[in-house]
Amino acid sequence: MSSAMIDRILDAVIDTFYLVICSGLIGIALGIIMGVALYVTRENRIMAMPVLNRVISLIVNVGRSVPFIILMLALAPFTRWLVGSYIGTTAALVPLSIAAIPFVARLVEGALNEVPHGLIEAAESMGATPWQIITRVLLPEARGGLITAATITIIALIGYSAMAGAIGAGGLGAVAYNYGYSRYNPMVMLVTVLIMVIMVQGVQMLGDFFVHRSRHR
Repeated sequence: MSSAMIDRILDAVIDTFYLVICSGLIGIALGIIMGVALYVTRENRIMAMPVLNRVISLIVNVGRSVPFIILMLALAPFTRWLVGSYIGTTAALVPLSIAAIPFVARLVEGALNEVPHGLIEAAESMGATPWQIITRVLLPEARGGLITAATITIIALIGYSAMAGAIGAGGLGAVAYNYGYSRYNPMVMLVTVLIMVIMVQGVQMLGDFFVHRSRHR
């Protein structure tokens, strides 16, 4: 493999990290907000609003149902309006972030469902406000599940970024498609796949470490 190709792969690794980290931060932050909203607005919860809950749930279900490649193409006009182009690394942040939000929301809702309801009732009996219950009971008690949700999301975004790269987003997916698949270079394909496997394994190990720490505090 030539030195130019090695440099190209290293640049692609940096682009992939940029895509995954930025879209992950946006998607996880907004996904947590949406997931908390899904949980607290259900019937018999601390901020019960069944109609709002059904609306949010529908949005989440629709968002999770659309394949990423179709979502990316469908969002092209919005992406162009927002960042000036629908092609390129920065442009790919828009569909990646939007794809992550409903994904995270359902995982967060599931993590909050694991919090014992008795803890919430105890907080309510002591006069805690809904905001205090969310920030001091629900989120701290669901810490391990939230870390797991973030880990799963980042791993999914690594795969999504590769798909985005194949249609102009840059990163390892672009290198694998343009210089591996299109030019029949199996070595480039192998190297890019190995790098992505290492990235996934690293994220999973880091996530497992933080989950273990959170459950032994």
